[in-house]
Amino acid sequence: MDNSGKEKEAMQLMAEADKKVKASGSFLGGMFGGNHKVEDACEMYARAANMFKMAKNWSVTYNVCVCVCVCVCLAAGNAFCQAARLHMQLQNKLDSATSFVDAGNAYKKADPPEAINCLNQAIDIYTDMGRFTIAAKHHITIAEVYESELVDIEKAIAHYEQAADYYKGEESNSSANKCLLKVGHYSAQLEQYQKAIEIYEQVAMSTMDNPLLKYNAKEYFFKASLCHFIVDELNAKLAIEKYEEMFPAFTDSRELKLLKKLLEAHEEQNSEAFTEAVKEFDSISRLDQWLTTMLLRIKKTIQGDAGDLK
Repeated sequence: MDNSGKEKEAMQLMAEADKKVKASGSFLGGMFGGNHKVEDACEMYARAANMFKMAKNWSVTYNVCVCVCVCVCLAAGNAFCQAARLHMQLQNKLDSATSFVDAGNAYKKADPPEAINCLNQAIDIYTDMGRFTIAAKHHITIAEVYESELVDIEKAIAHYEQAADYYKGEESNSSANKCLLKVGHYSAQLEQYQKAIEIYEQVAMSTMDNPLLKYNAKEYFFKASLCHFIVDELNAKLAIEKYEEMFPAFTDSRELKLLKKLLEAHEEQNSEAFTEAVKEFDSISRLDQWLTTMLLRIKKTIQGDAGDLK
């Protein structure tokens, strides 16, 4: 479909909206339907923003296409921001928040810091209105921008934590746990092991009595055990004993059998036995990147180890 005329039409709508905003601020404009002009401008900015989003021209070369896409996203974001500010001026808080979210989504790839700024403004409005579940959802979006676009894991963690707090306050424990697991995942990667342990234990205890979720508890106890193991072998042994008492189903799990083999290999400073135990486990349950990283960190504490799992 040819959308080549959409960008031009969007620019015209933006210009018309700008005129209406200026007219609403004049003396005569204020006397004769100033608010009405602002409402019309809001609608025009939103329409313009959606036209900018439709105006992507993918028939050109790749590099030009990327530039066009970025420019279009910036223009759409700007138009949604204009609409959001005007809605706020009219005390239409919900419409303002929605437009700030639309702006944030438009800016995500083209201008991630501005996307975060817009989403934060939407969050301020939602929390002021007591809509904490929606605010939590947008904190997750910000965390994802920090993860994928800005690669600032510390800030991503902070927003996942805030989302978890809001979900807990609304008794959405399942959603809170998903956010906490993200925090635990990244905390361990950043070598904040005690924080990761506390989170994995907390989530495991909240799921082990749930018939639908208790199967996942062994995974979280396993991850907490690995974090203990990296810090201290004795701590790991004590933690494993505690987890078996708390959650008997953990005793017969493949994860616990692996942990016991790893502890034995570590005690004997036998890197070959350590690697064989990992390979055996991996042949049935494939290790993800996080588990591989943690296991490598443990293995490196064996004297004379080459630092791989091959």
